Amino acid sequence: MATVARRGGPVAEMLDWLESSAGIGMRGLGLSPYVRVEDFTEDGTYVLRAELPGVDPDEDVELKIEGDMLTIRGERREEKKDKNHKEFHYGAFSRSIPLPAGVKAEDITATYTDGVLEVRVPARTETVTQVAIPVQRKG
Repeated sequence: MATVARRGGPVAEMLDWLESSAGIGMRGLGLSPYVRVEDFTEDGTYVLRAELPGVDPDEDVELKIEGDMLTIRGERREEKKDKNHKEFHYGAFSRSIPLPAGVKAEDITATYTDGVLEVRVPARTETVTQVAIPVQRKG
């Protein structure tokens, strides 16, 4: 059974509201420099899932660990067109998330399926300096 660990508080709630179409933020305009994430622990493994629709994980996403922080960086470049209409969305995004203390970077895996990036971090007791993590495409 998974245990959901919620990051919250008034600032997180305000950012969620600003990102929503009800807020005055950029998400209501179809744009968002933010990365929406959920995280939980499952069978002793910390799992982080990030919404990244419309990106190519091979070209547009970079994952780095520095100390106990995981940073997701990338850029969206999406273009839609039909017979009479052309629309595009683009922009850089970044989000840093604290990891459980003492993780072993070599055991961290990242997969991308149907617009969702999933990072799995097994619990360990080793400190990491800086490591890049490759993203594997599934499906």
